[in-house]
Amino acid sequence: MKLRRIKAIAVKETLQIVRDPRSLMIALLIPVLQMFMLGYGINLDIERIPMCAMDREGSQQSQDLLQRFSASRYFSMQKLVGTEGELGRALDDGTCRLGIVIPAGFSQTLNDSGSATVQAVVDGTDSNTANLAANYARAVVADYSSALQLRSIERRGGHLQTQTPVAVEARVWFNEDLVSRNYIIPGIVALVMAIVGAQLTSLTIAREWERGTMELLVSTPVKPLELMLGKLAPYFLVGLADAGICLALAVYWFEVPFRGALTTLLFTTSLFLTVVLCIGYTVSVAIRSQVGASQVALILTMLPTTLLSGFAFPIEQMPWPVRGVTYLVSARYYVTILKAVFLKGAGVAELALPILCLTLYAAVLVLLAARAFRKTLD
Repeated sequence: MKLRRIKAIAVKETLQIVRDPRSLMIALLIPVLQMFMLGYGINLDIERIPMCAMDREGSQQSQDLLQRFSASRYFSMQKLVGTEGELGRALDDGTCRLGIVIPAGFSQTLNDSGSATVQAVVDGTDSNTANLAANYARAVVADYSSALQLRSIERRGGHLQTQTPVAVEARVWFNEDLVSRNYIIPGIVALVMAIVGAQLTSLTIAREWERGTMELLVSTPVKPLELMLGKLAPYFLVGLADAGICLALAVYWFEVPFRGALTTLLFTTSLFLTVVLCIGYTVSVAIRSQVGASQVALILTMLPTTLLSGFAFPIEQMPWPVRGVTYLVSARYYVTILKAVFLKGAGVAELALPILCLTLYAAVLVLLAARAFRKTLD
């Protein structure tokens, strides 16, 4: 293996990147667009749920309850309706996701028996939002009930016992404000790196076949390993630059806390880049069409990274056969590392297992990619 031949291939590929507007767009524009689109588009913090109310009584107590819903940051009162038909239409057309129905005689029943029922009608087309809306509604009603009990006891001259024998004092570590963006953004970085890295390198060898320059390349004394290193070296540098852009956006634009060491992140990012670049290169060797190679590379990187890495869905909640498959997805280890470095400030010692797995993954992919190319026109 000679460095001079690797350098010549790398220079050739660098010139190709500069001359190809599509490659430049993929390398520079798509990572930024994906960071902004996914960073703002994916948000699990559900607030200001649109709601409607049907107050069949119109008393001071019923208005007090509705005022508590309006004051909550989890609800946004859209309108008051007069009939069940109006409420149903508001839920059907999406104006409201939650409808609160206060029955007639609400105050009288509450004063006589000490309890009354309020109906919550929830749009269940989005089960996650429906569950959260129902739980938030229960919390508002429970808070209102506690206030009524306190006022009732005070009117009778009593005192409410507020101290409980056992209390839970919750303290959240690493993501103190429970902001979903703080653990989603690191996963987006992994998704962007996977897609861009594989997409770029999936065009390298396929481009040579489509442009008829493979005969010249095969006739040169360059060896398969030298060809692979020379082809991937420029894209490795481009990938590191894209990683720097994504990380800068994550920290300075989206304000995700970064508590770890930059060297740890750089090392693991290099390992993950090696994996995705080798995947793209191997696909490019196997498929001689640029369109076909880019599509296969997209399937091999985007789908596993999105669905099986823990970026979008918790791995612990998956069925055990699917959890087993996730161990074959390199992005699983990189996403784990990103979240730990960003939020926990974890170092190499704490991340020894995922780093080892990613290193072994990279070594296997480098070996497969090096053996994939053969200097033949068959």
